[in-house]
Amino acid sequence: MPGTQHTEVFNCSPEEFYKIVTDYEKYPEFLQEVKECKIVKTDGDRQLVEYKVSVIKSFTYQLWMTHKPNELVSWTFAGGDIFKTNAGSWKIEDQAGKAKVTYTVEATFGVFVPGMIAKTLLNVNLPAMMSAYHKRIKDLYGK
Repeated sequence: MPGTQHTEVFNCSPEEFYKIVTDYEKYPEFLQEVKECKIVKTDGDRQLVEYKVSVIKSFTYQLWMTHKPNELVSWTFAGGDIFKTNAGSWKIEDQAGKAKVTYTVEATFGVFVPGMIAKTLLNVNLPAMMSAYHKRIKDLYGK
């Protein structure tokens, strides 16, 4: 299963990072490829979130997001246009008052996806996504 993992330290507290990463409906404000994001259903400590994304082409998918406040946000695939599987997490740790975050994702595609698109979806957009989170932290918290 193609995947990637990346660890980065953000200039905010773990609590502040957790608030940003779980505020799904605000994703279109700072993640360029996310055109719409909404919570479809809540079931205990998890939420079914629908993403409408445009990366080379537009597609929609849903993930079950499970929350462990200020420590972990993990997901499993619920359905959608392009993925066959999609699982991952944001592991959030305190590092001297900053958020040390490990992002992990593994995915397979349900339809033929050219290697370039698969690589773009899983790896190439990662630096841009991390940069967008850094900018969001600065915009919200002035850090």
